[in-house]
Amino acid sequence: MKKERRSVRVVLRVVVSCVVLMAMANAAAAQTAPAARLLVLLRNASALAIVEPATGKVLGRVPVGRDPHEVAVTPDGRTAFVASPGVGISMIDVAAMKEIRRIDTGTASAPHDVLFMDGKLYFTAEGYKAIGRYDPAANKVEWMLGIGQDGTHLLVLAKDKQTLWVPNRGSNSISVIDNLAGGPPRFKTTAIPLPGLTPEGLDLSPDGRELWTATRGDGAVSIIDTASRRVIQSFALRLTDANRLKFTPDGSKVIILDGGTGTLIVLDARMRKEIKRLKVADRDTGDGGVFVMPDGSRAYLGLRDDHSVVVVDLKTLEIQNRFPMGEDSGPGCINWAALK
Repeated sequence: MKKERRSVRVVLRVVVSCVVLMAMANAAAAQTAPAARLLVLLRNASALAIVEPATGKVLGRVPVGRDPHEVAVTPDGRTAFVASPGVGISMIDVAAMKEIRRIDTGTASAPHDVLFMDGKLYFTAEGYKAIGRYDPAANKVEWMLGIGQDGTHLLVLAKDKQTLWVPNRGSNSISVIDNLAGGPPRFKTTAIPLPGLTPEGLDLSPDGRELWTATRGDGAVSIIDTASRRVIQSFALRLTDANRLKFTPDGSKVIILDGGTGTLIVLDARMRKEIKRLKVADRDTGDGGVFVMPDGSRAYLGLRDDHSVVVVDLKTLEIQNRFPMGEDSGPGCINWAALK
């Protein structure tokens, strides 16, 4: 009997030790788990805000060039690049919340959008009617490619990493740059004319078959077939100032931020029909930003003139939260950094 009691005690001690060790391991894992950060460009404040995504708490601000427009992040979430048309591109250590260096893209080059891929940073140089590529390791702009169109603005990359789609606001066209990874002189550039005015916000469908763009000057949408490189459909939405358009990850919906009315428009991508107009602010919110989570759960909207970030539940299509960014902050472009 005594032997049995001792055996029970031994077993219990082993079980308790295992439970304690598991708890300690879980606690350690929680402490070392990657921290996700929302990166919000504050255009009026000329800063990059590092934000806790669940609460909206601003953990810090990194001063950048005047009136920053777009932000890109490396896959490990540790480095961000911010384009400021009047100044250049800021390279930022996200964890340390400080600028590492300022990249000079050329006098009057007006860098606007930035996109990080395979260790290189691609950017638009609106002032030069060009796109460029920067090597952070060598701290060198490797090349610039003129595309002969006015208002070279944003960048959207195809899944094959060989093709870039670029809206040209002044020329009412979309440029397609093929053979991207091959570099010069292997590039092939094509300009696709659009029926609408001032194309800006654009996105590729997840299957890569269609490119949708909102034409800011006439409140419409044009759809390009990526195989034939031609416009297959255009339709009016009576938008007043739509400058950002995104697909949901499953490809079922397209969301468009209409800053002129402070409204998020939700479209059925297959039926080309409007599902909902969600009022996200009671004012003209000006230039904005949209980031859609990769899991399709929610979208973050930067509302410049409302000085807030609005979180939209993409399942219910309702506002989930609103994060004030501070007086005269002017939030715009938003990105996500999952620090590894």
